[in-house]
Amino acid sequence: MKSNVDQGVCYPQPRTLTQRLAIASDFTQRFKFPLPMGVDAMGDIADHLYAGWPERIYIVDESGKLAYCGGMGPFNYHPEEARAWLAKRFPAQQAKNASAIADTASPPLR
Repeated sequence: MKSNVDQGVCYPQPRTLTQRLAIASDFTQRFKFPLPMGVDAMGDIADHLYAGWPERIYIVDESGKLAYCGGMGPFNYHPEEARAWLAKRFPAQQAKNASAIADTASPPLR
């Protein structure tokens, strides 16, 4: 995509786990990604088990257990369900995120 080229986020397909980890690290640093990120092994085991095609949302809890499994998209893909689950599980974080969003919101157009 042109936008990826413009932002310098095009990478060659990784051939080693070290390369894959470097790309994930760049993403988390560049976009200040606040959540822990899992990186699939080169055999793509997680991809085969939890394929994200079509659209899917999975939430893995702190113990590594699958805590939420969203429906298969496009008709059963409901991100609001995942947001509600996360808000219930992490209410303090939800309030903090709402405050941060309000602080950065654009003024209304006139």
